[in-house]
Amino acid sequence: MRWEIDKSFDFCYGHRVWSQTLNKSFSLDNCLMCRHLHGHQGKIKISLASDTLKSGMVTDFKHLNWFKEWLDSTIDHKFIIDLNDPLNFDLASDYTNSSGEIDLNRLNHHKDGYYTPKLELLPPDSPQALIEKYEGFIFVDFIPTSENLTAWIFEIVSKRMDPLGVEVSSVEFWETPKSHCKVVGG
Repeated sequence: MRWEIDKSFDFCYGHRVWSQTLNKSFSLDNCLMCRHLHGHQGKIKISLASDTLKSGMVTDFKHLNWFKEWLDSTIDHKFIIDLNDPLNFDLASDYTNSSGEIDLNRLNHHKDGYYTPKLELLPPDSPQALIEKYEGFIFVDFIPTSENLTAWIFEIVSKRMDPLGVEVSSVEFWETPKSHCKVVGG
């Protein structure tokens, strides 16, 4: 036998898919809306599996409380930006070099593969609105599509659950109630 449990989490986030292209034969228009700065009410479902039960469970659902905390502090109400987004010279000009590229030395690198601006590098007289702007940014080294975000979260959860001997069988990601992505472990 094999058992699988899952737990879902809701959050809000923004992103921009600067690489979006469309085939007009299928999309029926050329409107590249995902290239715009925009936001979503997202949902993530983490599925855990095991061939054996410990104390009658795959694992306790509370063993995913860390993920809720991580999600709330890392992604919820944040804007996810690709380090290579050509708009970074404008979106994050205080954190770019003379070539308009993000200067990684001006960012905090986090163990889960994302970066946040070093706010202490802003001038002391920076307007509060500028500080709030940068507090809301996280940078990743991939285009923040549903597929890439799902794979990133799958990796993070898999590493974190490994010491418990619990397999992450899948991570599902809803960008909207009708747009869904799933990564399955293998």
